[in-house]
Amino acid sequence: MQVQQQVPTLDADQHPDQAIRFRIGINIGDAIADGTDLHGDAVNVAARLQAECPPGGICVSRSVRDHVHGRLDLTFGELGTLKLKNIARPVEAFLAGPSTAKLVERSLVHGIGEALPLPDKPSIAVLAFTNMSGDSEQEYFSDGIADEIITALSRSRSLFVIARTSSFTYRGRVVDVRQVARALGVRYVVEGSVRRSGSRVRVTVQLIDAEAGNHIWAERYDRDVQEVFAVQDEISAAVANAILPTISEFEQRRSLRKPPENLGAWEAWQRALWHWSKGSDLATRRDFLRRAVELDPHFAPAHAGLAWLYLSESTRGLGPPLREGARLAEAEARTALDLDPHSPIAHAALAWVLDHEGDQSAALEEAEIAISLDPNDPQGYAIKGHILALSGQPGKAREPLDTALRLDPRGPTAPAVMYNRAVGCYLERDYFAAEATTRRAVRAYPDHPRSYLLLAATLGQLSRVDEARRVLDAAIAVSPSYVKSKTASRAPYMRPEDHDHVLDGLRKAGWQG
Repeated sequence: MQVQQQVPTLDADQHPDQAIRFRIGINIGDAIADGTDLHGDAVNVAARLQAECPPGGICVSRSVRDHVHGRLDLTFGELGTLKLKNIARPVEAFLAGPSTAKLVERSLVHGIGEALPLPDKPSIAVLAFTNMSGDSEQEYFSDGIADEIITALSRSRSLFVIARTSSFTYRGRVVDVRQVARALGVRYVVEGSVRRSGSRVRVTVQLIDAEAGNHIWAERYDRDVQEVFAVQDEISAAVANAILPTISEFEQRRSLRKPPENLGAWEAWQRALWHWSKGSDLATRRDFLRRAVELDPHFAPAHAGLAWLYLSESTRGLGPPLREGARLAEAEARTALDLDPHSPIAHAALAWVLDHEGDQSAALEEAEIAISLDPNDPQGYAIKGHILALSGQPGKAREPLDTALRLDPRGPTAPAVMYNRAVGCYLERDYFAAEATTRRAVRAYPDHPRSYLLLAATLGQLSRVDEARRVLDAAIAVSPSYVKSKTASRAPYMRPEDHDHVLDGLRKAGWQG
C-alpha cells in the first residue's frame, strides 16, 4: 500500500496571496484503516518525510524510489539517511521531481518566504567549492574536496547533512548564505575555494553560522599535489575533524542562552555535555540528561549519557555500589543501542560499562565498533585508549588517546583522555612525562579530582614529598569521596600490580592507608 502525507504552503513564486503549494511525503508499506484515518509505521514515515521537503517538493523513501525508478520520467536527488523523529530506524530519503535542482533553484531565485524547519540536531550544507584555478578541467578536484567533506561529516550521527545534489545547485552563483540556509533548512554552511597552480594547491574553507551570517571557523591548506586523491582525503578529514568540535561547542553555547524550561531534548543534551566537559557536579548533568529523555524517550545519546553518569556516580562514591551502578549503566547503554544500533556513542558507553565489569575483551570489541561507525567521533578512541592503558599496554594506548584529543580537544572526553594519557606514562615509570601531563589536566579541569590524585602519586615517586602532600590535600578537598573510593578498592578494569603501584606513590605522598 502506498501512503502519502502532504501539507500546503503559500506559493512564493506567483500570486503569494492565492496560490497553494504542497510538501508531499510518500512511503510504501502496510497501513491500518480506522474509518477515514490510516495508522501504522508506514504512515508515520510518510509524515516525517513530508516535513523534510522544500515547499513544492516530493520526498520519497528508498522503497518508493526503487519501485518507480526507470518507470517514470523522474529524477531522484539523495537527501541521505535521515534520523526521523519517533522513527526508530534510519530512513534513506530522496527528493523526486522532473528536476530536483529546479526546486532548490526556485527557492534561491524567487526567495521563498517560508524557511524550511530546522531539524532537531545541528544541520549543515557544504556548498560546491569555487574553482579559482582558471582551468575548468580542475573543477573535478574542487568538487572532490567538497564531496569528501560531505561524506566525512555524514558519518557523524549528531549532524543532519544536506546531500550534494541539493547543495551543489548553487555552484557558480554569488549567493546570500542566509538565504541558502533558509532554502535548504540548515543552521550551518561550509563554503570554500580551491586554487591549483602546477603541483601546488591551496584550499580555503570556512564554516558560517547562517542565522547571523558570521564566520565561526576558517582555515587554509597548502599542499603539494602528488597524489590527488590522497590530498583530497587528507584535507577533507582535517576539515571534518575541525568542524565537528566547533559545531558542538557552538551548540552548547547556544543552549546555555536558553532558560532550562524552554530546552528541547537536543538542547538539554548539549547542556549536559557542557557541564560534563567542565567537570560540573554530577547532579546537574543528571538533571539535564533525564530532561532530555523525558522530552524524547527515543533520544539514544541521552540514554548513553546516563550510562556514563551512573558509572561516574558509583566510581566517585556518590551513587550505589559499583556493581549496582554498572547494572543501571548497562541497561541505559543497551536501551541506547536498541533505539539506534548504529550509534557510536552508545557502543562506546557499552564498552565503558563492560570495562567496569572486568570484561576488557568485549569492551575493546565495542570500542572498535564505535570507531568503525564514526571515525570522527572521539568516544570510541577514548575508551579504546583507556582499556589499553590499564590492561598492561600503555604504549599501544597513545595513538587512540592522541586521536581522541585531536578530534575533540575541549569536549567531554578530553578530561578522561588527558588523565589516561598520564596514567600510561605513570605505569611506564616515566614520571616526568606523567607530571607534565597531569599538570596540564589539572590546569584545564581543576574540578576533576583524579588528576590531582595521580599527580600526588607521581610527585611521591619523584620524592618531592612536601609538594606531593599539598597536591594530595587538594585532591581530598575537591572530592573526599572520590579519593576514599579510589584508595579503598581496586577498579575492576585495573590490574592488581598497577593499583599497587599507584598506592605506593600515594603512600610516598603522605597518604595513610
